[in-house]
Amino acid sequence: MNDTEMNREGMDSENKGNKRKKEKNHSTQLRKQEEFVRKHRRHHHEIASWRTIIFVLFLILWEVSADLKWIDSFFFSSPSRVARCFVEQLQYNALLSHIGITLLETLLSFLLVLLLSMLISTLLWHSSKLSEILEPYLVVLNSLPKSALAPLFIVWLGTGAKTIIVAGMSVAVFGSIISFYTGFQQVDAEKITLVYTLGGSRRDAFFKVVFPGSIPILLSTAKVNIGLALVGVIIGEFLAARRGLGYLIIYGSQVFQLDMVITSIIVLCIIALGFYKAIQMIEHQIKIQFKM
Repeated sequence: MNDTEMNREGMDSENKGNKRKKEKNHSTQLRKQEEFVRKHRRHHHEIASWRTIIFVLFLILWEVSADLKWIDSFFFSSPSRVARCFVEQLQYNALLSHIGITLLETLLSFLLVLLLSMLISTLLWHSSKLSEILEPYLVVLNSLPKSALAPLFIVWLGTGAKTIIVAGMSVAVFGSIISFYTGFQQVDAEKITLVYTLGGSRRDAFFKVVFPGSIPILLSTAKVNIGLALVGVIIGEFLAARRGLGYLIIYGSQVFQLDMVITSIIVLCIIALGFYKAIQMIEHQIKIQFKM
């Protein structure tokens, strides 16, 4: 065997050794990834289990406290009374009608808040002078207790869906504008400068850098806004409605049907959770789409 063949065999054995080493490293990485996924799923199931256990224990304690007269079931109700009230309301189709109206008003308020916030915050980003002029007004308006504005809305707009939608918008819109504009301001200035260097306009900088870079903040703000819009709608229904869950709560408290009040509040909690999960799913899909 000559030197050339010996060198070739040595190189082949070295290549095989490197290949085995790479396969071993790859296998180790796969095992680590699988272990991480298992731990993540186990953690998720553990959290979900504890949440369920705490909720069930709360319901049991509530029911037992009412049965043993530790609390007055007339004022605090009980899970069985709430369930009975829920079924009775469904049989008369009253509850579904009130839920549908509140859902519609909340969604309209939320969509209008998003549209108006995006429009105004974009204008503020395009004009620094305008943002300096309007910033103190936005801060003051955002600090106002929105329930104090509801009687004015009734005087200006009358009673009805229009007043309720405006009340829902008033709770969320000013904070949303501030959050959107802050998100635009936090985008990396060097990327914007690069767009200008390559001959791009301010419009190009906004749509290619600022808006895509602000998507996480916009989504997190949207999750807050949907809850605030629901709060504003309920405030409006307290004062200016004859339908909706807010009206049902006020009516139930006036006639001392507290089972109806607590049932309506629980339905509101379920609606708020549903809105949050829906926005969360949209956020997940957008992150996949933009590879964030």
